[in-house]
Amino acid sequence: MDTVISNLDRITRQLMSFERPKKPKMLVVDDEPDNLDLLYRTFRRDFNVFRAESGTEALRVLANEGEVAVIISDQRMPEMKGTEFLSKTVPQFPDTMRIILTGFTDVEDLVDAINSGQVYKYITKPWDPNELKAVVQRAVQTYDLLKHRTDELHRAQAQMVLMETIVQVAQDSDCLDTSLEQIAKAFGDSFGADGCILQLVENNTLGEHQATYNKSGTIINELGNDPLVKEAIATCQIQVWVNVPGATIPQGAEYYQSAEIQAHLLVPILHRGQLLALLSLQWQQRSSQLREDELKLIHLSAQQVGLAITSSQKR
Repeated sequence: MDTVISNLDRITRQLMSFERPKKPKMLVVDDEPDNLDLLYRTFRRDFNVFRAESGTEALRVLANEGEVAVIISDQRMPEMKGTEFLSKTVPQFPDTMRIILTGFTDVEDLVDAINSGQVYKYITKPWDPNELKAVVQRAVQTYDLLKHRTDELHRAQAQMVLMETIVQVAQDSDCLDTSLEQIAKAFGDSFGADGCILQLVENNTLGEHQATYNKSGTIINELGNDPLVKEAIATCQIQVWVNVPGATIPQGAEYYQSAEIQAHLLVPILHRGQLLALLSLQWQQRSSQLREDELKLIHLSAQQVGLAITSSQKR
């Protein structure tokens, strides 16, 4: 057991090493170009800053770029007020921190926006750059905390679904291929993988029965050409490849490059000492990572999968 834990610790460090820190994203909205330029220059070193001259344009930016950590918006703009624009962003991006810049005493609008959770803070014009930076820094800290809590909740829900799926398959499923499909999707969803392949092993070679969960639309089953598979079958140990600076693609696994695979985790599925299948989890995003407790959950869940597969084969 100590050997297994040591191996999992090593693999966790490898998987975490491929995460590249990214600048948080910020959107600044103001109908005055000079103000936009000033805000951009103030935050460009610490943020990936997007600009918009109206609420309508800002909504288009968000539609294209997705969630941002912080939005700084002027209140008085011709097409729509800042508070009106910000209210439109709440349903899709509830965790985003919203800051209003105002040179007027729009007390009623601001109080309503703050009380409804649409605005984190308001800053009066002309603003002090140091004060604004301090507010933004606190806003980002709050955003990170909210995202962490939200991600933890989603992760816990997905992992509960994973365990329920495994148990259900073990108890009820009478179709092996359907069982493999359900399990592959549950693993992919639980651990944010772009692709998950579950393939049976027969006589120490890959068998015909397999299922591929393809979240990104670009993951295909190339396990037959992957040298990690031979090592996993030979050792019955978890194998991992991570695209970090200096890493070379395993000979015969050129597919990683064409599919832009950044990390590949290969988990043997055992039942009573017999190798039944291989579970392949593949990620294409460098922002993805697995914690040690998640890797241990994958290892433990994989062994339960062995029981589910055995049960399906007997029906």
